[in-house]
Amino acid sequence: MPQATPSGPFDAGPVLITGASGFLGAALVDVFRKAGFPVRIMVRATSPRTNLTWTDVEIVEGDMRDRAAVARALQGQRYLVHAAADYRLWAPDPEEIVATNRDGAVILMEEALRAGIERVVYTSSVATIKPHDDGTPADETRPLTPGTAIGAYKRSKVVSERVVEEMAARNGLPVVIVNPSTPIGPRDVKPTPTGRIILEAALGRMPAFVDTGLNLAHVDDVAAGHLLALRHGRIGERYILGGENVLLSRMLADIAGMVGRKPPTVNLPRAVVYPIAFVSEQIARFTGKAPFATIDGIRMSRYRMFFSDAKARAELGYTARPYAEGLSDAITWFRREGSL
Repeated sequence: MPQATPSGPFDAGPVLITGASGFLGAALVDVFRKAGFPVRIMVRATSPRTNLTWTDVEIVEGDMRDRAAVARALQGQRYLVHAAADYRLWAPDPEEIVATNRDGAVILMEEALRAGIERVVYTSSVATIKPHDDGTPADETRPLTPGTAIGAYKRSKVVSERVVEEMAARNGLPVVIVNPSTPIGPRDVKPTPTGRIILEAALGRMPAFVDTGLNLAHVDDVAAGHLLALRHGRIGERYILGGENVLLSRMLADIAGMVGRKPPTVNLPRAVVYPIAFVSEQIARFTGKAPFATIDGIRMSRYRMFFSDAKARAELGYTARPYAEGLSDAITWFRREGSL
């Protein structure tokens, strides 16, 4: 279990959290509530309400691209945690992902400055960090550029992060940037791309894999890292909030062991998977349902997405439990929700 959050110079005060209907956002609300912060959340009228079970949280409706709605939501708040994002690895129009995440970040940060917010925690992603070719864990000193980011989602996070950094340097935005790796655990309602892998593997629908790897962290630990960043982070700095670096083959084997299935043993060459991804994307254009395999996803799988959270551990006091606990909690939640 994560250690108790240490006290710091930033007292508990009113905080606006965006993205609270989602996976990480719901965990953030729990963390800040338990730490004594009066929490207000901004969610879209169309957002799912599955995770919105709190009775002591103020809910306001609004889109992060609606400047007037954002300004109203920020009234009377001391802090902002901006975790809302379009977290899709594929869309019929990829530029929609870029525009949503970039414009949302710009509007939230500009309105935070106008409202006099004391401290902002901006949720970026390790998608903005360049992995090493040899699988060595990468850190905050390896930023990607928009031109080298694979896929619309990564590009959107790179562009957004650069805008936030510029506002910190140029406008004095009091922001701390956190870069979560791949969160796993309960309340993954959509689910996220990684949650979908966990669910499909638990159902026995992933008989093969490609040689790649991920950094996996329990979603509650990543959420606790946001509070640590608020209290102890340095303005304008980035902090990776990660967990364990795990090969996909090991992750699938661990899932199989938890649900009583045989682990997959077939390691597919990427040349075989590319046509599958192409066909999946073409089908998705007709059905409107996100494809399980995408061309950008296969391109990204050439790299083992391994990262180091040493900076967050040293400067924030961040900790993360064994990643298998996140897997177990995710499977338990999927089973309770009837997906398994």
